[in-house]
Amino acid sequence: MKSLRHAVAIVVPALLALGATVGILVIAVARRVVTPLRSRVQDTEILAIDTGAQTIELRRTLDTELPGRYGLFTTGTYGYVKLGAVLSADSTTVRRKLLTKIEPGARVDRGASFSGSYYMSPSELHLRWENVLIGSPAGPCPAWFFPGDSSTWVIQVHGRGTTRAECLRAVPVMHAAGLPTLVVSYRNDGEAPRTKAGAYALGASEWRDVDAGIAYALRHGAERIVLMGWSMGGAVSLQAAVNSGHRDRIAGIILESPVVDWRTVLRFQAQVARVRAPLPALAMGALQLPLTAKLSGADEPILFDRLDMVARADELQCPILILHSDDDGFVPADASHALQEARADLVTMPRFTVARHTKLWNYDEKGWTTAISEWLAAQGLSASA
Repeated sequence: MKSLRHAVAIVVPALLALGATVGILVIAVARRVVTPLRSRVQDTEILAIDTGAQTIELRRTLDTELPGRYGLFTTGTYGYVKLGAVLSADSTTVRRKLLTKIEPGARVDRGASFSGSYYMSPSELHLRWENVLIGSPAGPCPAWFFPGDSSTWVIQVHGRGTTRAECLRAVPVMHAAGLPTLVVSYRNDGEAPRTKAGAYALGASEWRDVDAGIAYALRHGAERIVLMGWSMGGAVSLQAAVNSGHRDRIAGIILESPVVDWRTVLRFQAQVARVRAPLPALAMGALQLPLTAKLSGADEPILFDRLDMVARADELQCPILILHSDDDGFVPADASHALQEARADLVTMPRFTVARHTKLWNYDEKGWTTAISEWLAAQGLSASA
């Protein structure tokens, strides 16, 4: 309530004083925060494809130069192709091995989206799986279920602007540990039901759909739950950990490139986008008030104090593994480090560098997989422990 009064005291006078033009800008910035993207941002330029050698030449960026295996969302003949090792690079271009065969004569447009989402379908993992529906307050949410022998289940939660496919990279390590895995969707992600406004709540309401997934798991034989959240899915998982009526059954949390405090993330992204102060602070304030939140496209006000898990660190009660590259470039690792410092008794955070946002598996699959499997064993969560 104090934060709400503070927001009112700042936002309303500011909007009146600065005038309608600035008010419109504030609402526009706030709307960008909560509005799901309906098409992928084309952040990669394809310069050439050699169908004989099965190589692709890309404009060099901090993402396209990364070693490892990645995905590339394209338009034309192919909607998605897999990329392998960097074969050569100069100051402006990168040539990589194609892991998806591109036939001669195929049309592939220049604009593309570089991605860490390597697997697009659960069938690519060659593991037993099934489609299930989870009844949540938002409606039936589709999920993928990968069976295992343990009564400890993993529930994976994808990030903002992505789908469940993002989480498939973690299924093999969980399977090797004997853990059943439920890969869930949540409201407004393009697969689960849409709310009236169709907007993200940054974890403030999405956690209820994950909580429904926890209840589903408990009804179907789970005794303990490990939550794994990717990016915004980390914020959703942390909200479930402190708000769920089943929180005593949550035995661990794995956070991959997580959002731990939205204010830290949004200030950083505003700086990258050259959105000048005080617009980011005013936009976050606007999202906390019923009227301006509605004008911004949100279903309900979003209270950023409730989403600050560094400030709420004392409420956490289970072991946490944080996997976050110091060179993330999208969600800075500052809040993750702050959470580790605040709860050194609970949080394990091995150091990762170079890898970009949610691309630790892609860049260092062995190190990433080892960190998870050793942590699961140390916490007594793997089936062999």
